[in-house]
Amino acid sequence: MHNLLRLLALALAMTSLNAFAVQDLGDVVISADLKTIAVRVSGSPVEIDNLAKQAFNAHGRYRLAATGGAFDIKFTQVAAAQVQVNVTKGGASVLSQVVSGTSSRNALFRAADVAVQATSGLKGFFSNRLTFISTYSGHQEVFTSDLFFGEVKQITRDNAQAITPRWAPDGRKILYTSFYKSGFPDIFLIDLNSLQRTLFVSVKGTNSGARFSPNASQVAMVLSGEGNPEIYVSNAQGRQIARRTRSASVEASPCWSPDGSKLLFTSDAAGGPQLYVMPSGGGSIQRIPTAISRYCAEPDWSKGDPNKIAFTVRAGSGYQVAVYDLSGKTPTKIVSKATSDAVEPSWLGDGRHLVYTARAANSRSLTILDTETGKTTRISPAAMREVSQASVWAP
Repeated sequence: MHNLLRLLALALAMTSLNAFAVQDLGDVVISADLKTIAVRVSGSPVEIDNLAKQAFNAHGRYRLAATGGAFDIKFTQVAAAQVQVNVTKGGASVLSQVVSGTSSRNALFRAADVAVQATSGLKGFFSNRLTFISTYSGHQEVFTSDLFFGEVKQITRDNAQAITPRWAPDGRKILYTSFYKSGFPDIFLIDLNSLQRTLFVSVKGTNSGARFSPNASQVAMVLSGEGNPEIYVSNAQGRQIARRTRSASVEASPCWSPDGSKLLFTSDAAGGPQLYVMPSGGGSIQRIPTAISRYCAEPDWSKGDPNKIAFTVRAGSGYQVAVYDLSGKTPTKIVSKATSDAVEPSWLGDGRHLVYTARAANSRSLTILDTETGKTTRISPAAMREVSQASVWAP
């Protein structure tokens, strides 16, 4: 039992751990990037107005202007779950569209994503959703919410430690690890409509880090039943489990390439946590040449920009988020400037922004980071003091 807990602790430690002038304003860092677009944003009723301003204020490509903006963006709620967006430039109409959603909030965020596309050519991310871990109820349980912590829903009530929730590609299910009932780390699958939980994988040792492939046909995970924690792949039902790595080192944090052809993971084969990649069907393993820190862990491969990998690095006495560019056009760089630890990055759908855990001595919170300008916006409310391990679902 002692060895089991030691291996899990090591694996989890590996999975949870000056181009622009900036002005620090608490939770928001406003960049002096001259490439930002000044926009006037308004909405009706007042709830829509507040949400629209909150969303655009979190986007590093925009800055809110009271007057003189390049675009005037107006949102109007026209039905319970419909919002009309009107964009003008110099008095001329650029866009007028009614957007439907699952609620008024969701309709607003979808409409705002349409406005982002129309005014910048970038893909929007406001309608992305989160699953995360919080101790709000007294135990580490799985929650979901929209990106700005509206429609928060507690998904599990296991009264046991839950970790690393990950979305299914269709946004209807979540994989997570929990010590529920057995007292050992098992992998569970929960249906978000029925909240029915099923045991996905439970073998001797640790069962953690489960993550669906992009087409939902396979799941990568970390199992230690045969000795050291290794990477395994199963089918979508948790069966036909096949081992992918064989080493004397500890492997952790598997994630898939956007096309599903490769697996990216953390291993301490080099004497400390570093990033490695291999064919998802098995084969030779190659180290990612990040060349930035002796501690590189918690990788997330961007679907919005398949050339980008975000990960956690040790920087000085703390931890920050870095980005590796597979195209080689830009060097590996640390993109966060958190005063406390910045860990557990998860890409938003646009391939530019991500969410990370801001980890301080007595709190955990979630923050949006623009990896190009360094702008940060805290999104988890102060009332939820322990919020971490976010996973993003982009529609």
